[in-house]
Amino acid sequence: MNTQNPQPAVNESEISRVAVKLFFGIAEEWGLTDKQRCTLAGFRTRTTLYNWQCKLETGAPIKLSKDTLERLSYLAGIYKSIQVLFSDPIQWKDWVRKPNRDFGGQSALDRMLAGRVVDLVDVRRYLDGWRGEQYV
Repeated sequence: MNTQNPQPAVNESEISRVAVKLFFGIAEEWGLTDKQRCTLAGFRTRTTLYNWQCKLETGAPIKLSKDTLERLSYLAGIYKSIQVLFSDPIQWKDWVRKPNRDFGGQSALDRMLAGRVVDLVDVRRYLDGWRGEQYV
């Protein structure tokens, strides 16, 4: 007799679809160029952006690599943290572009656009620490 609780099946395509839709929404709100979008998502050409958009429009399945899904997850967390810290939607967009002494005078966006996953991690950790200070 199996006493373990069965895990519900995870629909990877649906997770990928939600992640891509959220990524496009964040990118639009932040006013990112295609080049910036590619850098944040971890690919070199705009072809993938175009393919994602076509798949969203047609309902075709989307399959993201673990790396890409990780990157989009960090971006979603960064975006959510900014929303928690600032009540004004204009601040959400502006903060990501403002110079920040904690990033050596660069903006959080500049830091993320260095292109490595660890750069996204650093911005996410920074915001998590800041949120912790705000709610202690």
